[in-house]
Amino acid sequence: MSRDNYLDAMLRHLGAAYYESLHGRASAADVARARAAIEERLAEQPATVGHVVNGRKQAGTPPVLAHHHGRWHSTVRDVMTAQVVTVDRITPYKEIARLLAEHKISAVPVLTMGRHVAGVVSEADLLAAEDQEARKARTATGHLPWSRGRARQHPRLNAEQLMTSPAITIHPDAPLPRAASLMHAHRIKRLPVVDPDGKLLGIVARRDLLTVFLRPDAQIASEVQELLTEILFVDPESVSVTVNQGVVVLSGQLSAAGTPDLLPVAVRLIWDIDGVVDVVEKLSAPAAAKE
Repeated sequence: MSRDNYLDAMLRHLGAAYYESLHGRASAADVARARAAIEERLAEQPATVGHVVNGRKQAGTPPVLAHHHGRWHSTVRDVMTAQVVTVDRITPYKEIARLLAEHKISAVPVLTMGRHVAGVVSEADLLAAEDQEARKARTATGHLPWSRGRARQHPRLNAEQLMTSPAITIHPDAPLPRAASLMHAHRIKRLPVVDPDGKLLGIVARRDLLTVFLRPDAQIASEVQELLTEILFVDPESVSVTVNQGVVVLSGQLSAAGTPDLLPVAVRLIWDIDGVVDVVEKLSAPAAAKE
C-alpha cells in the first residue's frame, strides 16, 4: 500500500475509532493502536514543506499546533501550513507537474491576482487530462501518440483548463473534524484555507489533522495535572498522573480539602484535552466524602 493510501486509511480508522469511543462503541486499545501505527509511520518519513511566492521557490516552515483544553478545540488555523505552493490560471500542465513532484505534494491551489482561490489542480486532474488526450489521439490515429519511438507529449493545457472548480475550501477557525469530514467526503488530500472573502490563508493536509493525536505523553500529563489542580485543588504529591499512548491513568488519594464532588467534571474535561484517547480513574475519595 502506498504511503498516501496508508495515511488515508489510518485517518479514517483513527477518526472512526475516536468518535466511536465517545459512545462506548470502541475501546481505548483500538484508538491507541491506530494512533501508535500512524506515529510510527510518520516518524519514518518526516514531512517537508515548500512554497512558491511570485514564481520563486522558498523554504517552508512546519505547521505549529496550538494546544488548548477542549476536545477538538484545536482548529484548522492551529495545524495549517501558512506558506503554500500555488499557481495561476495560465500556469501550463508541465509546470504544474514539476511543482507537484518537486515539493512532494498532491495538489496546488489556483489563484487569481487577488490571491482568491479559483480552483485546485491535483495529480488526479493531470492524469485524467493526459488520459483524455491519449484517447483522443488513439481515436484519430489508431495508435497511442507516443508509440513507435515517438516522444510522449504532455497535454497543452493550463491550470484554468485543468482545475477542479469551485474548490473545496475551509475556514481557519473550523474544527478539525470538519476538515477531516470534507476530505473524506470529497476524497481529497489537501484543503485550501480561506478567509470569508475567499482569499488564501494557508493549506491543511491529512497529516496535519493527525498532529492532535501525536502529542507527547509528557505534555498531556502536564495539562492533566494542571487541570486537576485548578478544578479539584489536588496536591500534586497525592495524585499520580501517568499517560501512555494517550491513555491517562489517575491514581492516588483525593484530599478532604479538595472538592471530590467535582471529580466527574474533571474527568470529562480531561477527556477534552487534545491527544487523550482514554481516561482511567483510580482515585480514592477522602474519608469525609465516604460518610
